[in-house]
Amino acid sequence: MQFQFTAIVALLISTTTALSDPLPSWNAGETKSAIITFVEAVTDPASEDYVTPADRIAVFDNDGTLWAEQPVYFQLFFAVDMVSRMDPSALTSDALKAAAAGDFEALMATGKEGLLEVLAAAHSGMSVAEFKASVAAWMEEARHPTTGKPYDAMIYQPMLELLVYLRDEGFDTYIVSGGGIDFIRVLAPDAYGIDPAQVVGSSLVSDYVVGEAGPVILKQPELFFNDDKAGKPVAINHHIGKRPIFAGGNSDGDFEMLEWTTSGEMPGFGLYVHHTDASREWAYDREGHIGVLNRGLDEGTGRGWHFADMARDWAVIFPQTE
Repeated sequence: MQFQFTAIVALLISTTTALSDPLPSWNAGETKSAIITFVEAVTDPASEDYVTPADRIAVFDNDGTLWAEQPVYFQLFFAVDMVSRMDPSALTSDALKAAAAGDFEALMATGKEGLLEVLAAAHSGMSVAEFKASVAAWMEEARHPTTGKPYDAMIYQPMLELLVYLRDEGFDTYIVSGGGIDFIRVLAPDAYGIDPAQVVGSSLVSDYVVGEAGPVILKQPELFFNDDKAGKPVAINHHIGKRPIFAGGNSDGDFEMLEWTTSGEMPGFGLYVHHTDASREWAYDREGHIGVLNRGLDEGTGRGWHFADMARDWAVIFPQTE
């Protein structure tokens, strides 16, 4: 599968970074200036804040940070679509029946347990290769119910520019998401220019099974690791083995990741994407069922973290087709 649109956008960004402005979709202001000042400081050998390339690690949440997440996480749309294709006899719970009917209100009413059941049903009982193929096929065909856009067209242009800018300055960029690791690994290379090996996420239990067709990694319905909140620094240590110096998130689920990143001996930069633009995207923070941001708003400024205010700081939200 080829995400040709975002690949072209990434190429254009690479060309743009050769010019004087590495973040052309960011409006001039404190946040843009702070990012550039930080990057220049940690990449200048003459600076007291210089960090060697091997230690320039940047980590980013995915949902609500690199692409949109409303009205529900995009991976949940995928899961619901997969459940709708199941044999009706397998729909043995209220959650599965609601998902098969596309009734998100009823599904949300089943709570966390119901959502996990739907995700498990859509993500297990197949090999990792089969699962990735189903994600790739879905990404080619699916459209967002509100915007009508392909999901990979709802990536944030300013964050694409930031990823490319950091890589051009010797950073390794990682995704550290509460979303499913195998789901994100399908889209990460073409959507973000991030290798699957640099994706950290939640995962199900998997088994190594040898059958007539040879060995496969088989996905099971039990949760193996939830990469959220305090789990994010643990996963960073497990998968990356180094404390990052740059972290970006958008919710209180990312608080510990930003805290870990900015508490080390090396310089650290914490960035929150703040959803303030109801006309071009969505406006939300303290209340809701997705992307809730309370502690980050209350404590972030005092900790020296920065906020990318969508309405104020971003000249463009999504990549432009024209």
